[in-house]
Amino acid sequence: MASVTFEQVTKRFDDFVAVNNLNLAIEDGEFLVFVGPSGCGKTTSLRLLAGLESITDGQICIGDRRVNHLSPKDRDIAMVFQSYALYPHMSVYENMAFSLQLQGVNQTEINKRVQSAAAQLGIERLLQRKPKELSGGQRQRVAVGRAIVRKPAVFLMDEPLSNLDAKLRVQARKEISKLHQDLNTTFIYVTHDQVEAMTMGDRIAVMKDGILQQVDSPGNLYNNPNNLFVAGFIGSPAMNFFDVEQTTNEGEPCLKLGENLISIQKYLPQFIVDGGVTFKDRPLTLGIRPEDIYHPQYLPPDIPTVAVQATINMIEMMGNELIVYLTTAEQGEFVARFDPRATVKQGETLDVLWNVQRLYLFDREMETVIA
Repeated sequence: MASVTFEQVTKRFDDFVAVNNLNLAIEDGEFLVFVGPSGCGKTTSLRLLAGLESITDGQICIGDRRVNHLSPKDRDIAMVFQSYALYPHMSVYENMAFSLQLQGVNQTEINKRVQSAAAQLGIERLLQRKPKELSGGQRQRVAVGRAIVRKPAVFLMDEPLSNLDAKLRVQARKEISKLHQDLNTTFIYVTHDQVEAMTMGDRIAVMKDGILQQVDSPGNLYNNPNNLFVAGFIGSPAMNFFDVEQTTNEGEPCLKLGENLISIQKYLPQFIVDGGVTFKDRPLTLGIRPEDIYHPQYLPPDIPTVAVQATINMIEMMGNELIVYLTTAEQGEFVARFDPRATVKQGETLDVLWNVQRLYLFDREMETVIA
C-alpha cells in the first residue's frame, strides 16, 4: 500500500494544457475518484501517475518515492483499462499469470495468486476459457484479476465499467467497492459518471479544463459545492440555476425571483453582517436542487417555501419518483423531483413550492459560491 501525491503537476501537449498545476494528496488505502466531462484532464492525470505520459512540470510521488522518471513497470502500480486489453490468444489463467511470469515469479506462487484472485472474483470456472468466450462483465473481472495478482501498491482504473450495461454496472460497482475493502489498498478511479463517483469514492476530485475544481467526500461535495460547475455537475438531475436581483422590501434586504421576494434576513441569515448583506452589488445566481421543489399536495411539514407558478413541459415516471420539467415566463426552464403519487399532466400550470432553506448563492461573474 502507498499514498500518492501530485505536486504542481502540469501536462502540455504543444499549446494545449491538459492538466494545469494539479496539487492533490491521496491517502494510503483511500478510494479516490477523478470525475469530470470528457477532456477535463482526469485520464491524463491517471496516465501521468502510471508513467504512460511524461510530466511537463511538477512531480508525482508514490509513497516516499518520486516516480517522474520511472518506467510504468517500476512504479508498483496495476492498471485496469476501459477496453480491458486482454490477450485474445491466451486463456483467462494465462492472461492473469502473464505479468507474474515476466517478473520471474515461480510457478507455485503464480498458481496460488491466480487461484486466489479468481476465487475472490468468482471466475474460477472460467480460467481455461478464451476472452472471446466471455461476457463483458466476465472480461471486466478478468482484467481486475490480472491487476490483483500483481499485489500492487496502487490500483489505477480508467472507466472500467463503461462497456457494461446498466445492470452489470451496478453489480460491478459493488464488487469493486468490496474489493477495495478486502484489499485495503489505494484505488484511484477515473469516470465521467458522477453516480459511479458518488457511490464508490471515499473522496471525489472534480476536474474541468485540466484544473482541479474541488476535492471532498461525496456528501460534502453534494451539499457544499464551491462553484457553479461543481454544483451543476454533481447531482442527477442537475441543480437548477436562476439569475436573481438584490432589492429591498420595507427596508429589508431581499432576493427578487420573478414576482417573488425572498427575505435574506429570514431565510439566508448567514449573509447578513452588521445589518447589511455580504454580497452587496454583486451579480447573483441562485441554485436549488430538484428534490427541494415540491408538488403542493406532497409538501413535508415545517418546510418554509415560496410558490412559483410554472407549466409542465414533460414528465418522466421513474417508479419511485417523478422527474418533472417545468417552465415559467420569468425563470425559464427548471426540473423538479415529485412524489410519485402526485397527479400531474403535460401542459398543466400549477404553483410548485421551493424550499427556501435549501437555496445556494453564487457570484455570477466569478462563478464561485458565496459563503
